[in-house]
Amino acid sequence: MSDLIVFENASKTFSTPNGPIEASRDINLTVKRGEFVTLVGPSGCGKSTLLNMTAGIFAPTTGKVLYDGKPVDGFNGHVGYMTQNDHLLTWRTVGGNIGVPLEIAGLSKSERKARVEELAEMVGLSKFLDSYPSQLSGGMRKRCALARLLAYSPETLLLDEPFAALDAQLRLRMQMELRSIVQTLGKTVLFVTHDLDEAVAIADRCAIFTRGPGTIRNVLDIPLGKERELIGMRHNPDYVELTATLWDEMAPDIRLEEAV
Repeated sequence: MSDLIVFENASKTFSTPNGPIEASRDINLTVKRGEFVTLVGPSGCGKSTLLNMTAGIFAPTTGKVLYDGKPVDGFNGHVGYMTQNDHLLTWRTVGGNIGVPLEIAGLSKSERKARVEELAEMVGLSKFLDSYPSQLSGGMRKRCALARLLAYSPETLLLDEPFAALDAQLRLRMQMELRSIVQTLGKTVLFVTHDLDEAVAIADRCAIFTRGPGTIRNVLDIPLGKERELIGMRHNPDYVELTATLWDEMAPDIRLEEAV
């Protein structure tokens, strides 16, 4: 796999009325095309900052962020971004929400209809195209937001704790669906999570951040295979060992938080 996203000593400092705040420091990370990478670390360590620099929302203060060999120096049209909040338009149906990017792209009504139906089928919402967000469960809203994200046809998905508000069963279901979609479509993923079990279960590698200003302490390889079965994953001894290793990596910062 070729290199797609490269961070070279990327640091970000924000100017505030109370003085500069350093969010991240000397981030070095390479993400290969088609790779699924999770990002973990204490709150405020710069995980979301890394996503924002990838998207071109803002540039690093020092260092470089490269996408497909070119500096990210403005809006990155190759990525799609999904946060904890689904940001669905309450006055639009499921089909209307999924179709927003297609309208912006100028597709004809017939083209939009065919593409929306395809995406709804992909995320299991074919029977709910005429439903409104208020009529959907939490998991269905996430599916709708994911379908809308995929409508942009982004090469890379930037996901910032997208399943944090879901209960354990819904979260597992969404993890399974996301991995299936990513494999089918060949997407590259950067996925921020505070759930260490999730970080291991769904990823090819996990980047571990220190406390803020965050830098990457280590990158954990997760050789559990592309076709892994998430429902039975908790009984997999390799998964158990990898999760324990990740907890050990996080322990120094957890102890520091206890001491504050």
